Amino acid sequence: MLDDKSLEARMQKTVDALRKDLTKIRTGLASPAMLDNVFVDYYGTRTPIPQVAALSVPEPRTIAIKPWEKGLMQAIEKAIQMSDLGINPVNDGTYIRLVLPVLTEDRRKDLAKLARKIGEEAKVAVRNIRRDENDTLKKDAKDAGLSEDDLKGELERVQKITDKYTAVVDQVIAEKEKDIMTV
Repeated sequence: MLDDKSLEARMQKTVDALRKDLTKIRTGLASPAMLDNVFVDYYGTRTPIPQVAALSVPEPRTIAIKPWEKGLMQAIEKAIQMSDLGINPVNDGTYIRLVLPVLTEDRRKDLAKLARKIGEEAKVAVRNIRRDENDTLKKDAKDAGLSEDDLKGELERVQKITDKYTAVVDQVIAEKEKDIMTV
């Protein structure tokens, strides 16, 4: 009845999405993923910066951006200034450098709180997958004439898988909080 692989795959997608969302939260270290949601106008198309420039991290708190076309320098610089990153780009004619300031204690706490909120949303998504699976099992049990004990066993397996992925979400959030709070 229960397709463990399908259920786990759906829950794993939630964890993967959580990890991707957390890369957008700034820690004290530079990450090119911070620019994934900053767009420039590239020949009339809104394009993410990583698709129009080479990104590197020469120092732990610096991102170097080298556009593939010189004409994009001003557009990239303006897009970064308009974004919610709160970083002022430095243009040296070849590279645009983003130097991340040291985070204050209050800002770190706010970012940790944001990470926990994103984690809670991921847990809700995992629980919604559990609810959908339980509804499907109950419907299939009626159709197939499954006994109450067998249904209870299936529901317990779903709960064990849910608990496993909830623990994974907690672990991912704890790691991110540790990264954020490390000076």
